[in-house]
Amino acid sequence: MADVAEKERKILVAVDEGEESMYALSWCLKNVVSQNSKDTLILVYVKPPKAVYMPLDGTGYMFSTDIFAAMEKYSGQVASSVVEKAKKMCSDLLHEQDVKVETRVENGDPRDVICHLVEQIGADVLVMGSHGYGLIKRAFLGSVSNHCAQNVKCPVLIVKKPKTNSGSK
Repeated sequence: MADVAEKERKILVAVDEGEESMYALSWCLKNVVSQNSKDTLILVYVKPPKAVYMPLDGTGYMFSTDIFAAMEKYSGQVASSVVEKAKKMCSDLLHEQDVKVETRVENGDPRDVICHLVEQIGADVLVMGSHGYGLIKRAFLGSVSNHCAQNVKCPVLIVKKPKTNSGSK
């Protein structure tokens, strides 16, 4: 067990706007990060690819550069907000542990970007949340966690948020 605590690990945690990814980060901080380790936690947020818009919308109005700029600004604000929330959770739960926290904001298809980043940085483990989509939704929307689990070379930890039983006594 002492070997685990001494090894410097790179733990990549994918975060997004969903509470599932924040739950996965919280679970990782409590269960994966070792007390006396020299782990590096890399939080990654992937901004989805920009949608391609026609110069004219369906009603004949032309999209202006102001609209595109506003959409890009909003996307950046969402990314900053998610990353700041994740960093705050790390500082709240890690207290005085010797764990480095790095953040990255990338652009593109989250499936491809996360897989590429795992390989690029040489991550020892990838931690992701699961939205818990059923078979039909997963078939249409695709599953980022499933894609990554099938395509990266390091262990993948998919953390599923427990369902709350608010309707039961």
